[in-house]
This record gives sequence, structure tokens and C-alpha cells, in this order.
Amino acid sequence: MDKIAVLIPCYNESKTVVKVINDFRNALGDEAVIYVYDNNSTDGTAELARSAGAVVRHEYKQGKGNVIRRMFREIDAQCYIMTDGDDTYPAENAPSMAKRILERKADMVVGDRLSSTYFEENKRPFHNFGNSFVRSSINHLFQSDIKDIMTGYRAFSYEFVKTFPVLSKGFEIETEMSIHAADKNMFIENEVIEYRDRPEGSVSKLNTYSDGFKVIGTILRLFRTYRPMNFFGILAAVLAVLGVAFLIPVLIQFNQTGLVAKFPTLIVCCFVILSALISLFSGVLLETMTWKNKQDFEMWLHRVHEDKMEKLARESRGKAPADR
Repeated sequence: MDKIAVLIPCYNESKTVVKVINDFRNALGDEAVIYVYDNNSTDGTAELARSAGAVVRHEYKQGKGNVIRRMFREIDAQCYIMTDGDDTYPAENAPSMAKRILERKADMVVGDRLSSTYFEENKRPFHNFGNSFVRSSINHLFQSDIKDIMTGYRAFSYEFVKTFPVLSKGFEIETEMSIHAADKNMFIENEVIEYRDRPEGSVSKLNTYSDGFKVIGTILRLFRTYRPMNFFGILAAVLAVLGVAFLIPVLIQFNQTGLVAKFPTLIVCCFVILSALISLFSGVLLETMTWKNKQDFEMWLHRVHEDKMEKLARESRGKAPADR
């Protein structure tokens, strides 16, 4: 098991990947193993990374989420540091982030760009708006205090990595990580970092609009999954208000004349109110299931921690004769 594993997912980052590898090696020294996972690059990224001394592996299924799934599955480490291969994140923060994981026992450390230079360095205004919107939405919906939801610079514990179910395929993976950590009551810390925009000639793979809609869809999907009572409660309230609002005139007319002149409206209102009740009870049922899942997750977390301790103990026993 590595003490620190630096994870660099790459797709056509030949202009910057060598510098990123060298910067993190200089910052972390011999304690870290640097892994570059190439995602079908066509510009020689993998060869350059290998020549720079990184451990190079491949994920042939396109998408950042797919790459991270492969990384988390294959690598065992006490501390994981995930960064991008585009040289936008400073390696100088890596030792501090690793220390928070190894000594303070944090589960996830978020490299916070938004509290420093991001809005000045980033030249894409819709990205700036999107980051602020996503941060506000998630912190409000999940009662968290994560300063930068979509940052690609993070550190993780072994326990987080081995219990995180990767469902996203693309750039919405960071949003999924943030919501998972907040929902599972994991220890999250924020580390302010100095963000710098991509160097000349390096092109972002993030599409502002299509990936932005995917992120919003991910938030809604995970809100429904992790907060079913809130989600279906809001839906029930909306349906109930609509049903009652259109039903009141029918009832008033019936009270005055003894006749129902708008039977279609009455029928639709009854179905809408019935749908509200179904939605409400669906939320109650799913909330109970979610609570049970959280209990099961805590037991799973204990087993993963014990597995980590056993691996470290085996490695320690294996090294003991050589030390003597």
C-alpha cells in the first residue's frame, strides 16, 4: 500500500503533464507514487508521462468519471491526492492536504479555488457563474459547507475511496463526490489554493453547457436519492396546492347551486391530490430505506477500515526481517 498516491487523469495533456509530474514529485518527495491514467490520448501524453517517471495506466472507456472509477478500484494508498494534468493546480498545497488526511484523519480535503484567484484567472464567465450556482445549491440542499464543489484538486482517505460508488461518467464526478461526502457525514476540510488558468495552447475538455446540464441533472438525481423526503415532499406540496387551487371554484359553485358544472376539472383535481398523497407516502417510505442504507454504510465503513489496518499490518510484518 502506497503512503501517498497522486492520481492524474489525462486526456491530451502533452503540453503540461511532465511539469505536473515533476512539480508533485518535488513537493511530496519519495513518499508519493505518481499515477497517470491516460484516457485515449492521441498527442503522446502517455509516453511523456512514462518518460517523466510516472506509473502510466490506461482507461479506454472515455470520460473522467470512468477514469476515476478505474483509479479508485486499482490503487491502494493511505492518502490519495487527485489533480488534473493541465497544470492549473499548485503542487505546493499537496503536503498540507496529505497531512490533513494522514494526521487529522479527514476523509476528503477540497482544494478551494473560489476563495482565492479563480474568478480572476478563469476567462470563462459562464464557468464562474456555474461554479457559484452549484456551490450554493449543494450547500443549501445538503446542509454542507464545501467551498468549491467542482474543483478537480482533492485529497482522500482510503476509507472514502473504497466506499465511494462512482456512478458518473464525465465531469460531474466532482459534484457526486461532494454530495456523497456531505450525505455520509464524512469529515470534509477545505484548503484554499491559488488557481491559475490553463497555459497557452492547452484546451479545456469541459463543455460549459452540455457538462453544466449534466451537473445540474446530477444534483437533482442525488437530491432525490439522498433526500427523498424533501424531494417528494416538495413535489407533494406543489401537486396539493395545484389540486386544491383548481378544486376550490368547483366546491364554491357546488355550494351555491348544488351542481357540479365542471366534472373534468373535478376529476383531474382528485387525481392530482391523490398523486400528492402518493408522492408524500413515497417520500416517507424511501426516507426509511435511506436511513437503513446509512446504517449499512457505517458498518461497511468499519469493515473497510479494518481491511486497511490488516494490509498495513501485513506490510509491516513483511518489512520487519529486512529491517533487522
